[in-house]
Amino acid sequence: MNNEKVLVIHIMGKEFNINCPDEEREEILQAAEFLNKKIQDIKNEGKIVDSDRVVIAAALGISHELLTLHRSNGFDIEDIRRRISNMREKINAVLKNKQKDN
Repeated sequence: MNNEKVLVIHIMGKEFNINCPDEEREEILQAAEFLNKKIQDIKNEGKIVDSDRVVIAAALGISHELLTLHRSNGFDIEDIRRRISNMREKINAVLKNKQKDN
């Protein structure tokens, strides 16, 4: 089930409205928190002061971490997400059928 709702997140003190499925809400909030921490870490180093450059440095750092993780573990996160989603749909269908039987 894909019920999209607007989720308000804050990045660098700015508010963003993001459309996301209910089941991804917590992950998106965690991702925003993770990004804000990376941005703050870069700002605290003091080497980069321009906001755009700070965000780009954070994005590159996170992208590098993700690619390294993918290569070292040899897994496809999107495939895992699809499988979990398929299992969730099957479980929900079984539960609906059980409710109808009761």
